[in-house]
Amino acid sequence: MALQAATMRLNQNILLLGKKVALVPYTSEHVPRYHEWMKSEELRRLTASEPLTLEQEYAMQRSWREDVDKCTFIVLDAEKWQAQSGTSEESCMAGDVNLFLTDLGDPSLGEIEVMIAEPSCRGQGLGTEAVLMMMLYVTRLGLTKFEAKIGQGNEPSIRMFRKLHFEQVAVSSVFQEVTLRLMMSEPERQWLLEQTSYVQEKPYREGVSEPC
Repeated sequence: MALQAATMRLNQNILLLGKKVALVPYTSEHVPRYHEWMKSEELRRLTASEPLTLEQEYAMQRSWREDVDKCTFIVLDAEKWQAQSGTSEESCMAGDVNLFLTDLGDPSLGEIEVMIAEPSCRGQGLGTEAVLMMMLYVTRLGLTKFEAKIGQGNEPSIRMFRKLHFEQVAVSSVFQEVTLRLMMSEPERQWLLEQTSYVQEKPYREGVSEPC
C-alpha cells in the first residue's frame, strides 16, 4: 500500500511501549524540556539545528503535529516513567525520533533520525530501540526504504545504524555527512518484527502521564 501523506499524522493518538522506551506524540507539555536541550551547542551541531526562542519552539511543535510529511515521537525513559504512577512525561524525556517524507515522487522512502539528548540516557540502547519502534510503526503505512543522514564525526550514531542493517550509500564532503540506507526486503521485515515482537500499542491522550 502506498503511503498517503496524511497518514503521517495518525500517531497523534498513539503510544508505543517498548522495554526501554515509550514513544509518545510531541505535545506542548514537552516543549520546555526540549527547548532546554536545544540550548546545547553540541546537540545543535549534531542535529544541524538553529537556536530558537521558546515561542519559536512552541511554533515548531505545532508544525510537527500538523505537517503531513513528518512523523515524530518523543522518547521517554520507560523504566523511569513506569516506576511511579503520576510521573510526568517531561521528567522522563530522553530525546526524540523523527521520520520525514523527503521524496514527493517516492512515498515509500523516509529519512529517519534519532536524538538521545539526556546525557544520563545515552549508551543504554534507547536510541536503537526507538529507531526499531519507529520503523515498525511506519512500515505498516507503506514505507519500505529508510535513509539516515549523519555527521561524519558522529561515530556512535553511524555504528548504531549499521547495527540496524543500514549500509552506507553516499558521503557528502560539502555537508560533512554520510548517508546510510536500509531496504525493507521480506527478510529484513521479518527481522524487524522479531526485534520488536514485545512492542505494545496503546491509545494516547495528551495530559495523561502514565500508560493508558
